[in-house]
Amino acid sequence: MQNPSKEEIKQILVDAKTIAIVGLSDNPDRISYQVAKRMQSYGYKIIPVNPMIKEALGEKAVATLTEIKEPVDIINVFRRVDQIMPVAEEAVEYGQGKVFWMQLGLVHEEAAALCKQHGMSVIMDYCIKVAYAELIQS
Repeated sequence: MQNPSKEEIKQILVDAKTIAIVGLSDNPDRISYQVAKRMQSYGYKIIPVNPMIKEALGEKAVATLTEIKEPVDIINVFRRVDQIMPVAEEAVEYGQGKVFWMQLGLVHEEAAALCKQHGMSVIMDYCIKVAYAELIQS
């Protein structure tokens, strides 16, 4: 699977308002926290999805995507590659996400195909914070 074009990714970032971050840590030293904090500083609403925390960055955490009661524009995934498929299945069950975004280093063709079959755009192996810097800030 190939990622959308840079222009399409730029439009995704421009149009998006809410990002559910699966695997977001409440530890400021973790990359997921740093990326989420930066995206929040750009004006995005962040929804932490992690059963091990109560909140992150001032936002109440939920244990699973299916607990989110509002549509999200981007489901951004910070999980080990062996946990991507269950997250993709949960994203499909949730049914509200427009984009399934796997962070830098994460590639899962089967999960990508499942999400695409259910109408989601899929981005793999690309950091959302880097994408924003390259496509929006440049």
